[in-house]
Amino acid sequence: MGIPLFAAAILIAIAGMGIFAIGFDQGHLFSIVLGQEAFHDLYLHELTHDMRHAAGFPCH
Repeated sequence: MGIPLFAAAILIAIAGMGIFAIGFDQGHLFSIVLGQEAFHDLYLHELTHDMRHAAGFPCH
């Protein structure tokens, strides 16, 4: 008896969203709520800035 397929799919989706949020987001996620202001303020980018560099993602 292994891991159910839907559980694995959900975990893969969560991991993918986490990698996007830490490595590539430049205001895209908060732009849903804040609009164009999110691309200027970069809240998530600033929150995960040091983690990005530690993981090897360039961000500037």
